[in-house]
Amino acid sequence: MPALKGTLHFFAYETIKIMILLFVIVFIISIIRTFLSPTKVKRILTHKRTYVGNIIAALIGIVTPFCSCSAVPMYLGLIEAGVPLGVTFSFLVSSPMINEVALVMLLGLFGYKIALLYIGSGLVISILSGIVIGKLKVERLLIKSVVNPSQLQGQEFNTWEQRLNFARDYTMSLVSKIWIYVVIGIGIGAWIHGYVPVDFLAKYAGKDKWFAVPLATIIGIPLYSSTAAMIPLINALTEKGVSMGTALAFMMSVTALSFPEFTILKRVMKVKLIIIFASVVGIGIMITGVLFNIWIK
Repeated sequence: MPALKGTLHFFAYETIKIMILLFVIVFIISIIRTFLSPTKVKRILTHKRTYVGNIIAALIGIVTPFCSCSAVPMYLGLIEAGVPLGVTFSFLVSSPMINEVALVMLLGLFGYKIALLYIGSGLVISILSGIVIGKLKVERLLIKSVVNPSQLQGQEFNTWEQRLNFARDYTMSLVSKIWIYVVIGIGIGAWIHGYVPVDFLAKYAGKDKWFAVPLATIIGIPLYSSTAAMIPLINALTEKGVSMGTALAFMMSVTALSFPEFTILKRVMKVKLIIIFASVVGIGIMITGVLFNIWIK
């Protein structure tokens, strides 16, 4: 009974807290999005100064789609519009890995320090991955594909009434699509919180296991999920003895890299480029996980 009581308390408390934060922060981010017109985005991303485009692309990724597969259509539109390849990859990594949902849930479950560290490390991975891929000059590995340029088109906003209406509609639309994943994720996390023994997870993924971060990253790649489902699970894992760096490396690999995403990307790039992309991002995630384990004792 104590386990059941603790499980139900965890589930109820975290669900209410996360849903309130989700509505508030998604609404605020939605208003920010209304200032990013498609024409302006394209102009900024083709910036002539070295690496500026990568930085801005990674930042824009924060306020765009919340899973790897839903980020791909926008990525294809950027490719078709002639945005440099390395810059498009910075967006492709950042968009699913760092977004308003991740910010809300990390803030609610772990506090602002972990949330800021995660966002900062995610941006670094996104920016450096794009820079590295851009330096490799692998444009020859792109496949000419028919991409609808309308992926870069969007609604223009001229008044605050339009912006607020858009933010309201977008918030309701997004929350209606992901609330079930949030609840399922919190439910799984609550079950682990209440019933999974601490020693079981700590034995295989504790802070003293050198192989924990690489193993977590590799295991996460075949899986597919959004941050909405992952973060409550990560919270429960860390409570059971899994190191923070290992847990976050697992979440990063699940959200930023996935087989469904690779399947869609085959429309526009050869397998060799997909392998390069996954390798560069995967190595960045592993390094970040190890650094997290060193920083957070």
